[in-house]
Amino acid sequence: MNPYILATLLFGLGLGTTITFASSHWLLAWMGLEMNTLAIIPLMAQHHHPRAVEATTKYFLTQATAAAMLLFASTANAWLSGQWEIQQTSHPLLVSIITLALALKVGLAPLHMWLPEVLQGLNLTTGLILSTWQKLAPFALLLQIQPNNSSLLILLGLTSTLVGGWGGLNQTQLRKILAYSSIAHLGWMILILQFCPPLTLLTLLTYFIMTFSTFLVFKANESTNINSLATSWAKMPTLTSLAPLMLLSLAGLPPLTGFMPKWLILQELTKQDLPLTATLAALTALLSLYFYLRLSYAMTLTMSPNNLTATTPWRLNSNQLTLPLAITILMTTLLLPLTPALTALVTP
Repeated sequence: MNPYILATLLFGLGLGTTITFASSHWLLAWMGLEMNTLAIIPLMAQHHHPRAVEATTKYFLTQATAAAMLLFASTANAWLSGQWEIQQTSHPLLVSIITLALALKVGLAPLHMWLPEVLQGLNLTTGLILSTWQKLAPFALLLQIQPNNSSLLILLGLTSTLVGGWGGLNQTQLRKILAYSSIAHLGWMILILQFCPPLTLLTLLTYFIMTFSTFLVFKANESTNINSLATSWAKMPTLTSLAPLMLLSLAGLPPLTGFMPKWLILQELTKQDLPLTATLAALTALLSLYFYLRLSYAMTLTMSPNNLTATTPWRLNSNQLTLPLAITILMTTLLLPLTPALTALVTP
């Protein structure tokens, strides 16, 4: 892609998210979401592969449906209340419709069916943008409207953690596994949204750091399925030895960074007299732990046969940037000691 066009699209992506962040008017927020969608569509379809075009079409139709629901609910709210302020949306039916529209935009279960298929059709770089940056604007709106329908949010959160864990068990494609991982983590964020919004932001930021490092490791390794992970030891042994720590951090095991948000969320749920919800969320995390362990096993404890017919990839020098990968892996594994400081920021 022409670098000028690429720069324009990335600028549009950032501008759409910024407009949604800064807006208190429903039409401006909707316009920012539409700019965001229209900017990423050429990035998704840039390789003109049939799978990429199919994924782009699915993504466009899904986002258009969610945007239509959002516009309908905000217009109905303006008709009933006479104003377009985001924070003044009070009708429970309209708040529920807006919540479901934003859930469809980010891929929360049971509105998640598009996410694994779309992510499977993209390359890892565009998939990284879809898994991280595209979540920011809908979450900004969710935090502004402060949905008070607790049963809907808890249902969405528990369903997402269950589907995200269960759906990834039988997958062999890394991008689909990362999509189900995204669904499970989004479920944890939605569970705690109404009780402690700063904790939702902390979980989102931690998820971004861990997902960034995971995508960069798979990109450096040029792997798209579990079988190709077996060659990683011969390609880059140091990175392969660090990869299980990164995957187990995504699973939320101590003493790694990913344990911090899950620990704080379970603590907050028990404070809100929701021990059953906290127990179910912790049990669904075990499902996700299984496929992270499976990836770790395939990457470090499985050796590839030596009689490969292709060019030996570990003899080719990689020209990829390693500094972002080094920084994100360090943060993915070593941020847990900062928990007391972050708890002081999160606590109202």
